[in-house]
Amino acid sequence: MQPTHTLTETAAWQKLEALAAAPQPTLRELFAADPQRGRNFAAEGAGWYLDYSKQRIDGDILSALLDLARECGVEQRRDAMLRGEKINITENRAVLHTALRAPRETDIRVDGQNVVPQVHAVLDRMADFARKVRSGEWRGFTGERIRAVVNIGIGGSDLGPVMAYEALEHYSDRELTLRFVSNVDGTDFAEKVRDLNPAETLFIVSSKTFTTLETMTNARTARRWLLDTLGDEAAVARHFVAVSTNAQEVQKFGIDTANMFEFWDWVGGRYSLDSAIGLSLTIAVGPEQFRDFLDGMHDMDRHFAGAPLEENLPVLMALTGIWNQNFLGACSLAVLPYSQYLRSFAAYLQQLDMESNGKHVTLSGAEVGYDTGPIVWGQAGTNGQHAFYQLIHQGTRLIPCDFIGFARSLNPLPAGEEGQTHQDLLMANVFAQSEALAFGKTPEQVRADGVPEALVPHKTFAGNRPSSTLLARDLTPRSLGALIALYEHKVFVQGAVWNINSFDQWGVELGKVLAQRIAPELGSQQELRHDSSTNALIAWYRRER
Repeated sequence: MQPTHTLTETAAWQKLEALAAAPQPTLRELFAADPQRGRNFAAEGAGWYLDYSKQRIDGDILSALLDLARECGVEQRRDAMLRGEKINITENRAVLHTALRAPRETDIRVDGQNVVPQVHAVLDRMADFARKVRSGEWRGFTGERIRAVVNIGIGGSDLGPVMAYEALEHYSDRELTLRFVSNVDGTDFAEKVRDLNPAETLFIVSSKTFTTLETMTNARTARRWLLDTLGDEAAVARHFVAVSTNAQEVQKFGIDTANMFEFWDWVGGRYSLDSAIGLSLTIAVGPEQFRDFLDGMHDMDRHFAGAPLEENLPVLMALTGIWNQNFLGACSLAVLPYSQYLRSFAAYLQQLDMESNGKHVTLSGAEVGYDTGPIVWGQAGTNGQHAFYQLIHQGTRLIPCDFIGFARSLNPLPAGEEGQTHQDLLMANVFAQSEALAFGKTPEQVRADGVPEALVPHKTFAGNRPSSTLLARDLTPRSLGALIALYEHKVFVQGAVWNINSFDQWGVELGKVLAQRIAPELGSQQELRHDSSTNALIAWYRRER
């Protein structure tokens, strides 16, 4: 399935290089030349509307980008992933997060076995357990009702649940307190449990191997915290459940393996929110809402699998991102959700995108000759406007933006004296920011406002800065699921074009291995055999600890 040519040798890539080298019309000129551009460069799917008309592309560029996707075998690689082929070649694994949200009657095979029944068996157990916790049927060791749930994980076992819980907090059971512990810094655990009652607290320990250093350090601390109050080792089984595949370690910890929720090696950590990793979310919002969330992901899966490339939201977002990065020189992407509920969405996408496509070699192990994954960052609007938008508008770097907004507020407040609601003002900022980035303000327009000549350069906006806007009617479990799957598939398409493996993450291993070597050295006086800088840092820590 690997291409027989290098990416830069494809006819489409070379055409795109020629188009990028030629004089490019500005966004002002593109809109002036096509009064219907706002409609012509837009697409819809799975409840989401994508406006990519403010990207710096025209029909020729879009056509060449679509040709690039076809030359790189994006459709064939997509279909291979969806069939369960082992496209993660460095780990010899299938990549089947789409199976986690497939309907019960679907047949998706790995090594000849239909995995969908396994998926739904776990989902059914998750739903049953969530109902018991939410109803009060599941009680703590002393008979108290569970009133706090603490998820202990890291990476995909934390970022996904945190983001989704915050995003769907409107739909959550407010009688339950949800907390998330990930950092091995003891402050994270201490602050998260400071006001909790051990007799009313349930811990979910999320670690596939049940050996992850940070997660298990925090889990053992949680165990001690519980037993310091409840005393009896038998209490562990009523206050801890596991999301793992290592039954032996789970049992050794004191957790009943009947309360171990499994997932599989064909589920990458950053793609695992819709697996048992979503147990905390299932408890918070209830099994029915979690099913709606999965259905939204499946809606986008179907759109990605079946929509023509010209109308395919993940494909269009991926290709415009490739144009921005590989041909316009933009190295980052600002993700700007205009919803307070999505305040952690950019952080979630950082792992999804940067861990997936932060690669320097192709599938065959050859060095790439082009940039791969972008630096992803962002913040909820309108807060970001008063922080970093200055650099986006008038700085020296080209920073493409994804704006995300909703037609309806989940918390509609009365209109103010001027007749505008909070949601009207919020969305006015979405539209205004993308308009300002695209068209800017010329020196002539600034002068026409009566600005003194000395200030004209300071108040001029160059514009011509690319952005896309994603809109949905409202933020629901279903629309959130579709949004997450949209970005998952966008990342996949970019990885397929760049001919890299988006599903391994060897880059996170080296630092972890070295940390395990250094940790025992910090509390001893054994001879240090690192470089002079690391030796000096350890020596300073030994003196000051």
